[in-house]
Amino acid sequence: MKNIAVIGAGAMGNGIAHTFAQAGYKVQLIDVNQTALTTAIETISKNLDRLVAKEKIGASDKTNTLANISTFTNIEEGVEYASLVVEAATENVDLKLKIFRQLEDACPEDTILATNTSSISITQIAAVTSRPERVIGMHFMNPVPIMKLVEVIAGYNTSKEVINFIVSLTEEIGKTPVIVNDYPGFVANRILIPMINEAIETLYSGVAGVKEIDTVMKLGMAHPMGPLELADFIGLDVCLSILEVMYDGFKNSKYAPNPLLVNMVRAGKYGVKTGEGFYDYSTERKAIDVAPQFS
Repeated sequence: MKNIAVIGAGAMGNGIAHTFAQAGYKVQLIDVNQTALTTAIETISKNLDRLVAKEKIGASDKTNTLANISTFTNIEEGVEYASLVVEAATENVDLKLKIFRQLEDACPEDTILATNTSSISITQIAAVTSRPERVIGMHFMNPVPIMKLVEVIAGYNTSKEVINFIVSLTEEIGKTPVIVNDYPGFVANRILIPMINEAIETLYSGVAGVKEIDTVMKLGMAHPMGPLELADFIGLDVCLSILEVMYDGFKNSKYAPNPLLVNMVRAGKYGVKTGEGFYDYSTERKAIDVAPQFS
């Protein structure tokens, strides 16, 4: 296996492409938006420059890594010779199902189809293909080149052979795989996202402000980043999507998204990627008073 196709050139996709390319794999990075592909290559180049500056890699490693990545705006062309496809598109179930239907027709029969979904059912995604035994979840953590964990999610029909292969591959690229079962949110987000939602509830209820909540969790719980800042980093739209998946999957009110989160997403305030969420990122990062004022 030397050809890896990555679908989606956003933060997760370009990080996954970077990681495989640096490990010596030929990577076909695919996105329908050429501008997104250009930005992704620029991001990877800058991240490699940081590694060179820290003397973690040499200049030739940067050159070789970038040479290992080719870009495509057409899925069929990009996956034609892929042994593994890692889908890293937006966390939207309809979009992911559409992509996997395309992959079913475009990929060789022995291609393994992986999704970087952070919450959506692997079994549901696999069901739109005729090879559910070769569909698996590879949930990388952000930022991908730095974070070691990969949740390896086995769908209902994923074969042991494919699971074992993906575990070995994950280790080969310098990551630590953890096998989990296919239930909403898996492990990482089933624990993390409700914590973030509770932090939003604490803000919504007027218990404390944005900066105060984050400071308590950083200094009191030794979290490297407060939950509201982390929500901005993940993307408030992504947090909402994950909560909706878990709420729909478990029918349990504890996973119901807080109204403040819903309103912020409706208003287009997604966090870092839009320049505003619980913090304003337009200049120096500063907390915003977004909590509703109840009389």
